[in-house]
Amino acid sequence: MLINTRCFGEINLDENKIITFESGLMGFEQYKRFTILYNIEDEKSKISWLQSVEEPSLALPIVTPGIVKEDYNPTVEDEVLKPLGELTDDNLIVFLALTVPSDIKKTTANLKAPIIINGDTRKGCQIIVENADYVVKYNVYENMKERKKIKGVE
Repeated sequence: MLINTRCFGEINLDENKIITFESGLMGFEQYKRFTILYNIEDEKSKISWLQSVEEPSLALPIVTPGIVKEDYNPTVEDEVLKPLGELTDDNLIVFLALTVPSDIKKTTANLKAPIIINGDTRKGCQIIVENADYVVKYNVYENMKERKKIKGVE
């Protein structure tokens, strides 16, 4: 099927690449069908896009948690994830939404509301984690700079 996207123009999308969010995403509850797009021309980029299949202008930059916070380990009630089907280490996919302002040094990741996907059922949800120390606006730039300093890669 052909879909229009915010960052990549019109693309041909295989139906089995569609992820259904029965409750939508926070702030975008009316949109239920998304796909994940990668910029294959920029192999260094760790950022992907959660693109709405229904609304071309809705594409959220996302990243895997380990890129932002190596020890990310959210506390979640099992009941919240039940609608996704049985989750295992092999089918569990977790992303964090990014906010990327014009000043890239102010890029933040939302640690408080990760996006959880069951790769087998292609069902997803965005949840609020119970960890009190996880914030909505976690500064990615400062964190990456600090990690590089610790590893001696400056």
